[in-house]
Amino acid sequence: MGRTRWLLPAVLTIIWLIVGAVAGPYAGKLAEVQINDRAAFLPDDAESTRVASAVSAVQDDASLPAIVVIEYGRALTDADLAGAERLARQIGGITGVSDSPAPATPSEDGRAVQFAVPVDGSADVAETVAQIRDAVQGAGQQVFVTGPAGFAADLSDAFGNIDGLLLLVALSAVLVILLIVYRSPLLPIMVLSSAVLALAASSAIVYALADRDVLTLNGQSQGIMFILVVGAATDYALLLVSRFREALREHRSGYRAMSFAVRRALPAILASGGTVILGVLCLLASSLNSNRSLGPVAAIGITMAMVASLSFLPAVLALLGRAVFWPFPPPHGDAHTGRAGIWSRIAHLVGSRPRLVWVATAVALAAFAVFVPRLETEGVSQSDLFLSDVESIQGQRALAEHFPAGAGSPALIAAPADQAEAAATLVADDPGVAQVAPLTEDGSGRPVPAGGQADAGDQVLNIAVLNDPADSPAAVETIRRLRADLDSVSPDALVGGETAVLLDTQDASSRDLVVIIPLVLLVVFVVLVILLRSVLAPALLVAANVLSFAATLGAAALVFEFLFGFDRVEPAVPLYGFVFLIALGIDYSIFLMTRVREEAGRLGTRPGILRGLTVTGGVITSAGVVLAATFAALVVIPLSFLVQIAFIVAVGVLVDTLVVRSLLVPALSYDLGDRIWWPRRRVSSEADPRAREQEPAERHPQST
Repeated sequence: MGRTRWLLPAVLTIIWLIVGAVAGPYAGKLAEVQINDRAAFLPDDAESTRVASAVSAVQDDASLPAIVVIEYGRALTDADLAGAERLARQIGGITGVSDSPAPATPSEDGRAVQFAVPVDGSADVAETVAQIRDAVQGAGQQVFVTGPAGFAADLSDAFGNIDGLLLLVALSAVLVILLIVYRSPLLPIMVLSSAVLALAASSAIVYALADRDVLTLNGQSQGIMFILVVGAATDYALLLVSRFREALREHRSGYRAMSFAVRRALPAILASGGTVILGVLCLLASSLNSNRSLGPVAAIGITMAMVASLSFLPAVLALLGRAVFWPFPPPHGDAHTGRAGIWSRIAHLVGSRPRLVWVATAVALAAFAVFVPRLETEGVSQSDLFLSDVESIQGQRALAEHFPAGAGSPALIAAPADQAEAAATLVADDPGVAQVAPLTEDGSGRPVPAGGQADAGDQVLNIAVLNDPADSPAAVETIRRLRADLDSVSPDALVGGETAVLLDTQDASSRDLVVIIPLVLLVVFVVLVILLRSVLAPALLVAANVLSFAATLGAAALVFEFLFGFDRVEPAVPLYGFVFLIALGIDYSIFLMTRVREEAGRLGTRPGILRGLTVTGGVITSAGVVLAATFAALVVIPLSFLVQIAFIVAVGVLVDTLVVRSLLVPALSYDLGDRIWWPRRRVSSEADPRAREQEPAERHPQST
């Protein structure tokens, strides 16, 4: 038995160190298997996807156009046009350019030139665009590389900070918080080591699956996985360490203390992790590949965070024993830590005026929830996605100034051959369309039949240049109007292109809100019923967290509008916020109510609530602050989508931790008393019934 006390922890520690050494490099290789193209995320039956299939039937290469725009600031000359043609030929020799660039086209105002460069979509688009931008720097004029390839390259650059700066900021924030919480230099290192090892294992698994096309990984999924693993692993560690510290006061042996701590913390950690895993897996019901892939990616990260927190961390803590808390190790035989502190006072407030506390708290949350309708979820333009003025946005502005605004990313119209002329006429007459021309293979202007649409027969493809920028709300409305009008010509007429991809993505995201939110609520409710063996308590916990989410969304609407200047958000932002806040926010209620259930078995429901609130207050608050800080680290990536998610989740976690778990849930539960366990009358006693008479809020102070 004595040998087992050190042999098993030592073996577990060594195994995890080997896993870290082998899997660690994959965190830096995930960018190799990322796909950040919006079109790749749409389902096969989306209208823009069907048009893309029609185009691929007549164009063999999977190219992505980069648009080179040259501004002269004066009237063009023949020498300027000749120079633009030479530049186009020079670019044509760059590796990754799949074909000769299109002829240079002067603007109607005679002050700019643009030409399209086909970039091989199967190559490294960001690298090819970087070479094109280097090649045009010597043109002596204002030159921009924009278009779909330019946007893709800038997006790739933005996500390039995920495995470097983002991870560094997140780990640094957690380290500072842990140093404050534990006042120990060694323990935070052990906790962070557990998180880093979990991240290494998660990265290796996700890399293997993405490399084999089992799942689709994009930059936002990778960033969210990094944050989830670090935050969740630290939260589970805080819960385990809290129990370990309690146990060391009763057990001299670190091995025995850790055995006790694992047994006590295991139900809460498994319930918490299981709730998050099932919650994020609800994203599999999404119609977007990007959302569906985030589900398993996040689930893998949470699973590895749980495994590391229940194997590596207990092993190293058991080996180190009290020494891990140096210079303030918990003394053996001392059941108390001194003064009860703030959580005892909060418990006293909850116990003395429960109804006033939960009613006032609910009203305050509802006051913020009133502003939810102010949050516009109609989607943002692609240019508004970036928080910095990247070159693709500058180029788009230059295009809009000198050419029809949608010239860089035209719409594609596919219509049956016998209705093609009528469809082209209808499109040309639309006020949002600048011009219509046939799509050709050889540049001759002849319409080309696009086979592969067995149910619609041969089709003719046309290009429609829009008056508005391709990523603008006005362009999206034009595509929506064209689709509706073309139905009167032929139900088989389709509209695709970059703007159509944006529209289809927004529509799919709106549909996901209606489908996934009820599914997440149902899953979380069922897990809580199984955990708490009650119906009323889970219903109230879910309702409290929904109110918390609504309040957070209302606050976000005000901050985004009046402070950050975000006019709109993507429909996926509230969806992700809901999934993470309900799945993660319920964690803190789980941590509280599992301890309340444990204490209620000995002391009765109302004293158990106060005792549970007192002893878990410090650890749950620390866990919430850690998770909020890790999500806040997403702001280092200059994309509005991730900044919005970071704000909603970080603020929502703090609301769940400091308001819902600290005041609303315990006060409401205290007010209901034994009825909280309905349909059961009360929690079964697990100790001497005489212990019910004790009042723990004052006699058993905070232990974390």
